[in-house]
Amino acid sequence: MSLSGLAHAQSVADVAPQDESAATSAQSAADIVVTGSRITTSGFTAPTPTTVIGEEQIANNAQPNVFNTIAQLPSLQGSTGAATGTFSTSSGQQGLSSFSLRGLGTIRTLTLLDGQRVVGANVTGVPDISMFPQLLVKRVDVVTGGASASYGSDAVGGVVNFITDTRFEGFKGNILGSITKYGDDETALVQAAYGTSAMDGRLHFVVSGEYDHEGGVGAGDFGTDLAGSRDWYRATTLFNTGQTNNGLPQYVYGDYAQPYQYARYGLINNGPLQGIAFDANGTPYNFQYGSNGQPLGNGRVSNCFQGNSFCQGGDLSGAPGSGASLKSSLERINGYTRLGYDFADNNEAYLTVNIAQVKTNNQPSPGYGRANLTVQCDNAFLPQTIRDQCAAAGITSFGFGSSNAQLPDPQVYTDRKQYRFVGGLKGQFGLGGTDWNYDAYYEHGITISDIRVRDIVLQNRYVAAADAITLNGAVVCRDPVARANGCVPMNIFGNFTPSASALAYVAPHENGPFQHTKLTQDVVSANFSGEPVELWAGPLAVAFGGEYRREFYRVNADPYGAGVSPLSPNDENYPADPLLNSDLGSNWAAGNYKNGRGKYEVYEGFLEINLPLFDSQGAGRANLNAAGRGTHYSTSGTVWAWKVGGTWDTPLDGIRLRAVTSRDVRAPNLSELFAAPTVTTLPNFNDPFRNVAVSTFQNTIGNPNLKPEIARNTEVGIVLSRPSWAPGLSLSFDYYNIKLNGVVSSLSAQQIVQFCFEGNQAFCGGFSLDNANQQQNFVNVQPFNLASWKTSGFDIEASYQWQQPLGLPGTFTVRALGTHIREFIVNAGIAGVDPVDQAGANNGATPDWKWLAVQTYDTGKLTLTVQERWFSDGTFGNQYIVCQSSCPASTGNHPTINYNKMKGAFYMDVGATYKITDQVSIYGKVDNLFDKDPVASPQTNTGLDINPALYDTLGRIYRAGVRFNF
Repeated sequence: MSLSGLAHAQSVADVAPQDESAATSAQSAADIVVTGSRITTSGFTAPTPTTVIGEEQIANNAQPNVFNTIAQLPSLQGSTGAATGTFSTSSGQQGLSSFSLRGLGTIRTLTLLDGQRVVGANVTGVPDISMFPQLLVKRVDVVTGGASASYGSDAVGGVVNFITDTRFEGFKGNILGSITKYGDDETALVQAAYGTSAMDGRLHFVVSGEYDHEGGVGAGDFGTDLAGSRDWYRATTLFNTGQTNNGLPQYVYGDYAQPYQYARYGLINNGPLQGIAFDANGTPYNFQYGSNGQPLGNGRVSNCFQGNSFCQGGDLSGAPGSGASLKSSLERINGYTRLGYDFADNNEAYLTVNIAQVKTNNQPSPGYGRANLTVQCDNAFLPQTIRDQCAAAGITSFGFGSSNAQLPDPQVYTDRKQYRFVGGLKGQFGLGGTDWNYDAYYEHGITISDIRVRDIVLQNRYVAAADAITLNGAVVCRDPVARANGCVPMNIFGNFTPSASALAYVAPHENGPFQHTKLTQDVVSANFSGEPVELWAGPLAVAFGGEYRREFYRVNADPYGAGVSPLSPNDENYPADPLLNSDLGSNWAAGNYKNGRGKYEVYEGFLEINLPLFDSQGAGRANLNAAGRGTHYSTSGTVWAWKVGGTWDTPLDGIRLRAVTSRDVRAPNLSELFAAPTVTTLPNFNDPFRNVAVSTFQNTIGNPNLKPEIARNTEVGIVLSRPSWAPGLSLSFDYYNIKLNGVVSSLSAQQIVQFCFEGNQAFCGGFSLDNANQQQNFVNVQPFNLASWKTSGFDIEASYQWQQPLGLPGTFTVRALGTHIREFIVNAGIAGVDPVDQAGANNGATPDWKWLAVQTYDTGKLTLTVQERWFSDGTFGNQYIVCQSSCPASTGNHPTINYNKMKGAFYMDVGATYKITDQVSIYGKVDNLFDKDPVASPQTNTGLDINPALYDTLGRIYRAGVRFNF
């Protein structure tokens, strides 16, 4: 019997759809391997609920990445993909396809390939699903419960296990093309696989390859412009009045937020000339403020929202919110080979090689927003009329802000390469009159990730180039030190494209921020299972094993971002420059990557037993399943995980009860422990001490003193599985409750400052916001084991299959899955910070309800599929107090707001497949048939402010392709 390091075996006839981790066997039609436990024995049913997506369902969904199909399951909340992370420059997670179960985050979901670990795609340790051999996937098992005792660390939310066809023979392929209604995200996918056997069927060889090009959906321009003809963006924002105790709400929901500190080609934003802007030709004009605002000469505008420096309406041409990509472009190349040899009956030695590359590109924001520049009145490019007004007002300088639309738009390019090698043995042997199953493997994985950013501004050089004077009849940079080091002046008053030499100085195209990361993973694992003792109700089944794992990473970056060091020295591409901070780096407007390295080692062993309790016609059949695992981390010591559960096949026709409770663990990953600091620019940060918006850096750093997170996971369920009175019917209901302590988390930069402002001194040492040079402003954000989470809810799954419905040929199948989140309480674990229930907050990943329903009619020749996806209405956040008047005092814990509703969404997808011959099929599909637009997910800044983790942001997509199998 084949193990593949997985769960249990039972016949297909015994597997209900909600348990059908068993659509196909690894070696024979009767031997089914199911994820959920390490026990391998006939007739065993694991107590942990498992949802299965089979090969036909994956094919019918017609996605370029199988990740997109699995991520639609209601139990998966907060997964990432090509449409998430596109607003970011520094995260390094653009285009990374990774799963999140129960909304607990991708780092708390263990994703396996044939039951084996996969090297992470970045320092968080999560793998990239797009690098798996997707055409060979036979099914995907989703274990919706804690599984650390059976499978190890990270399985707090559950396990997603991809099962491949290791004995495939023949040649098959898939060609897919797709495009959105708006003429973008053009996709071309080509997949092929070949398998054969030799030496009387003992030698098995499988190879697959695929190429995927996804054009992505680019950025809009400034204002409310979007890619294509999309028209749903309205710059919706939570306006901050800056008033916390005047009886009115502090936050006001509204459209068309206008940042009043800058304009498309420049705006004087402070001093007697405040309110004068410059058009594309550099001609001064009076800026049109929204809200009937009038400049006050002190940086503020009357009738506008001082808390985050917005007016409503007016001239939005310089607002950068719409200028971020809606989906990263992506190019994926994947090659996979497996060679297996049966050196004895039911015993195999094998070697797999998986080499893949994923390249992405996104635009995080247009231009270079700068709201805090001081311009001298003798600037060589300043129109004479403004010079005259300076003289009349008796000033020599003024405050200035610009979106710098004349500058090229920054672009982020990621390139991830994965090399994964696995050698293993699996099979059976006899010992003491018992057949034992074994599965042992060694895996070595390498990920090399390169991130490059083009056309990002070096801030001090921008300041120097913008400060131009006339010297000896020539326009030059004022600062003699800057001039001596190559400064080339540029005109920032209008749409004047800087010269090539000026751009090379201010925003070098090729030699921008970069980060080179290498991650390695080594795993040695051995698992055994058997039935050593026959008891009163059946055999006692035992599984045991051990694993060693080593995770390592190192990263180096450019000297302008990381700071000059032996690892990131100055060179001809990044020459020394006295204008730049050589020690600390962080000279770029974004993408200030840092150097770092770290490693940890893990030693663990486990024991699992299945004890049959009774098996009779009158009482039914029941079993007790228990497991324990000891894990030693080189960074944090030893921790224990366990589980106890059982199932009872009652004497009632088709009814099964199941329950399991477990202690699960997750050790901090390399990023949390040893992260090279990341620096993010927050251009419109609210300083509550002065009630002004400032620009600041957010420094995110690791913490090597972190300890493992500890979770308690309990699930109780009932299953109706194909009763004799309705053999096509399967139903299940499972309640879950998860308590997670010692959560590695941190507060946001705004929370840190706000709680200090409200008197909590514990938060006051990690920021500085009132520097005369705002480039010295910073807020430090660091993870700690302080938080605790609690979530509970239930899953519902139902399916029914009709043979020859209404007398028609073929079968009609309906399947529906739903998840209800009763609560998702996040407790920061810090005095003065109240817990927040995030269930139903649709700006996150945990809506109250999420459903997926699929109806399929299959004649054998023609297959028609209709799919519905739905999640419920929610809020922007449950911490808000909604009021219109007579409001209580607004606080950081419970801010007041005038509106707090965020509509859910309903999407319908339709598809069809037609078999031209038994070997060739054509298919077509339309996703988001009704072209449903996303709703706003407003924050208090000027980003795109939508939530691609929940909402479809691309619109209707047309797909078509051909499959063949010979």
